[in-house]
Amino acid sequence: MKTLDRHIGASFLRSFLLILIILVALFSLLELISQLDDVGKGNFRVDDVIFFIALTLPRRMLELMPISTLLGSVVALGILADHGELLAMQAGGVSVRRICWSVFATGTILILLTGLLAEIVVPPLDQLARRKRALAISGTGFTLTKQGFWARRNDTYIHVGKTHSGGVATDLDIFETDEKGRLTVYTHAREANIQNDNQWVLREITRKTFNEQGITTSRLPSLTLDSFLSSAQVEVLEIPADSLSASDLHRYADALRESGQNADRYALALWRKLGVPLTTGAMVLLSLPFVFGSSRRISAGKRIMVGSFVGIIFYFGDQVIVHLGLLLSLSPMITAMAPVILISGIALWRLRRVV
Repeated sequence: MKTLDRHIGASFLRSFLLILIILVALFSLLELISQLDDVGKGNFRVDDVIFFIALTLPRRMLELMPISTLLGSVVALGILADHGELLAMQAGGVSVRRICWSVFATGTILILLTGLLAEIVVPPLDQLARRKRALAISGTGFTLTKQGFWARRNDTYIHVGKTHSGGVATDLDIFETDEKGRLTVYTHAREANIQNDNQWVLREITRKTFNEQGITTSRLPSLTLDSFLSSAQVEVLEIPADSLSASDLHRYADALRESGQNADRYALALWRKLGVPLTTGAMVLLSLPFVFGSSRRISAGKRIMVGSFVGIIFYFGDQVIVHLGLLLSLSPMITAMAPVILISGIALWRLRRVV
């Protein structure tokens, strides 16, 4: 039995790797074309594009793991079925349930690989790629962090805690120094609205002035920060939530909740990151009914076509569910796990009919 397990597992992994390489190459080419549009902005050059594409390869691998797993399993088992190997195994006393178990056991390797990519490999490389790209496009004077960015204007240092869609930034700290580098004014704003003329209208402001007489504290309803950054520049500087690791997402979501802010975006990114390995496992289960029970009627080509169609439906369905969840303020856990539960339910229901 171990020989059969190795044979099935090797066939599965070969097909998976081939499909993953093809898909990653295709999506990397599309990303390359997209990034070339930004060449010439600031100091962004072709070599920066190539560096960005190389560093974000693990991210594309992670995003394509579920559909590659589905197609890899369908192709591998389809080829074995077309060559009569699955029929020979069953004639030799190997049950369909046992063959399915061999496939899923190999799939656990891909589940572990997906978890490793999501938590350890992808976040640091993706953040590095986005920092390099943002600094090349926006120029010097910016330092990106996991929770915003720092900027310098002459003797003024500005920290933006977080930027949001719609031209809104929150948790701003502004440090003004004199020619000797001594702090003269510290300003904290709870939020800022980014205007079309690059003006930032700060709100809920606490301002502290430092002088020889001591510290003077004042509160202002609003204050305008002139000619700072446009919303397009801020979008370039922002590190998206899904570029963070699960541990960072958990800490940041907790910090937002403690400060009374909406943490759904980060909670959703956290649950989606945790759900990627589960989705990969669900795709292994979903691939099995494509082969067993229909090997004599459906060719490998048709199986691949049907599997690709299912993968496309899953991708767009997942995007629709995510946007609906944010729009309707649904629970991030339910929004992220609904596709996994749905796929697993369909896979197990179909497996019961063929196993």
